[in-house]
Amino acid sequence: MAVKLFVGGLAFATSSDRLRETFAVVGTVASASVVKDPTGQSRGFGFVEMETTEEATAAITRLHGSQLDGRALRVELSEKQGPSAGGRR
Repeated sequence: MAVKLFVGGLAFATSSDRLRETFAVVGTVASASVVKDPTGQSRGFGFVEMETTEEATAAITRLHGSQLDGRALRVELSEKQGPSAGGRR
């Protein structure tokens, strides 16, 4: 089962493909996406799903604090959002 990671500190120019390429050096990337606002502008964060827990742990260890497109990445396990998590409806 894929493990979802939160990736913060992205440069506005960083694409989902670039994010995928960066995490692929650590393991198999199931998906990678940069979150965008309604105008299509990056919101400066995204999510990457790694195939295994081991690969997700390796990604956090190797990539947290590393530089991508001139910005320091923040990589951590994504928090589960259940029905009571709130947010927009």
